[in-house]
Amino acid sequence: MKERKATISPISQKEYLYELPEERIATQALKDRSASKLLFYNKGKIRHEYFKGISDLLPQNSLLVYNNTKVIPARIYFQKATGANIEIFLLQPEAPTKVISLAMEQKEGCMWLTMIGNLRKWKDDDILVRELNIQEKTICLKAKIEDRDRKLVSFEWDNPEISFVEIVQAAGEVPLPPYMNRKPNKADIPRYQTVYSEKEGAVAAPTAGLHFTEEIIKDLKEKDIQTDYLTLHVSAGTFQPIKEENVINHPMHAEQVVVSRENIHNLLQTNRKIIAVGTTSMRTMESLYWYGVKLIKEGDPTFSIEKLIPYAYKEEELPTKEQSLQAILDFMEKEGKSEIMGETRIFIFPGYKFRICEGLITNFHQPESTLILLVAAFVGERWRDIYNEALAQDYRFLSYGDSSLLIPSS
Repeated sequence: MKERKATISPISQKEYLYELPEERIATQALKDRSASKLLFYNKGKIRHEYFKGISDLLPQNSLLVYNNTKVIPARIYFQKATGANIEIFLLQPEAPTKVISLAMEQKEGCMWLTMIGNLRKWKDDDILVRELNIQEKTICLKAKIEDRDRKLVSFEWDNPEISFVEIVQAAGEVPLPPYMNRKPNKADIPRYQTVYSEKEGAVAAPTAGLHFTEEIIKDLKEKDIQTDYLTLHVSAGTFQPIKEENVINHPMHAEQVVVSRENIHNLLQTNRKIIAVGTTSMRTMESLYWYGVKLIKEGDPTFSIEKLIPYAYKEEELPTKEQSLQAILDFMEKEGKSEIMGETRIFIFPGYKFRICEGLITNFHQPESTLILLVAAFVGERWRDIYNEALAQDYRFLSYGDSSLLIPSS
């Protein structure tokens, strides 16, 4: 397939800088998930509410789309005989499969791409060993560097009845974001997880969903607000700051997505206003549109969305949302698939035209981040007014912070 090139005017990193005082970063979660503040931006106007009342603020014909990924305790520590501590942070599986759901089920060893703390203390021929207690059995876990440059690490353990997800649950630590600047505690185990999390594989929480409770979800159902669940396994790249003066040169991280036939049918309902619960759900749905474009325009069945594909087509060349999603359904029918798995590096910044999402529930993000750019693309220049208002009204920021409901137009 001939690669399409996008011609985009430079975007200055400094345009998306704002001052975030350190004391405004929420380092602890509220005991009550739904007690967080909610900034409601609707058709250009700002109101201040509380998250527990969100069902009264959503349009009656809304379809809320959640990301049901589940955070794994991705930080695994070993101690060498010398006393040196080595931290292995799991990023994504490499072998025997790159499919996260299958990698978590492995029982005979696996290899992962990682980040490694104190790497200089870990020599290539050193095998790290740690004993774990799982199901009242002592398990010996071993780790070895397979490729130092790529930070590729192999794991093996001495009980073929134990899966890697059980190993991780026993050995790992909750991967709190680095800006919290603290060690996790017992309270973080349930709180850095949505109440609807299901599919293990994320190394960061889809934080917009942290405010939902079972009661709120029940209330939404009673008010005939439809909900749906897809999967994007959030990667550590979500915290990677933009260091390029021209943000377009920022290297976007790949994240694995899983979408069902039912998801696509639900998105095709023309009478529903589609609200993304979080930037990860939004990126997944918008990526779906571009996957349909690849099928229609290029005949390419590879579900891999490169970061600048949305900017490589002229508007008059593009199909409608319905045509794009129908192309995916037709492909799935032909291939006998009930779900599709792929990856996305989609980069959404000002100038992007949203194809599927009409509303967004999201927390308040770091300055000069890809997520600030996404919000600015969605609400336009008013993003700065929204953030200034949140700062003025003592909102809590970032992963454990307060929330916003953004509906730019009717």
